[in-house]
Amino acid sequence: MLLSLLTLTSEVIAHMVIQGLSEHEDKATKNVCICILYRALLGENELAIVFRDVYPVASLLTLTIPKRHVSEYFDLYQPELNAINQLINEVRNAILLADDTVEGFNIGTNAGEVSGQTVFHCHVHLIPRRQGDTASPRGGVRGVIADKQDY
Repeated sequence: MLLSLLTLTSEVIAHMVIQGLSEHEDKATKNVCICILYRALLGENELAIVFRDVYPVASLLTLTIPKRHVSEYFDLYQPELNAINQLINEVRNAILLADDTVEGFNIGTNAGEVSGQTVFHCHVHLIPRRQGDTASPRGGVRGVIADKQDY
C-alpha cells in the first residue's frame, strides 16, 4: 500500500522495523533501524517498506527494505522479493506521475562490503534518471567499475 507521501512519526516507523528484530540481532542492525527513524515512509506492505534516501544521488531516489532483518539481497525469501518488487513498481509509477523529467530508472543493491555495501540491512535503490543527469549514461550500472562502463 503506497502512502500519499505521508510522513509518519518516528515511533511508528521504528515499531514497524524493529518488530521483526530479535534480541539477538547485532548492534549494526539496531543502527539501521535508528537511521530509518529520520526518513519519510512512503509505503509498505506485509513484508517491506519504502522511503526516501537521506543521501540521494538523484532527486526522488527511494530505498525499499524488507521488514525482516537480512544483511543482503541474496538472503531474502521469495515472498520478500515479491513484496519489494511490488513497492518498487508502485513507487516507480508515482514518480513518473509526479515528475515528467524522469525518463528511466536504475535499480540496484550492494551485496557485501567489497561491492560497496555500508549498511548491512538489505536495501534496494530505485534511482530516477533524467536526460543530461550524467555526461554519458551508456553502460548504466556497469559504471560501478569505471573502466568497464563504456563498451
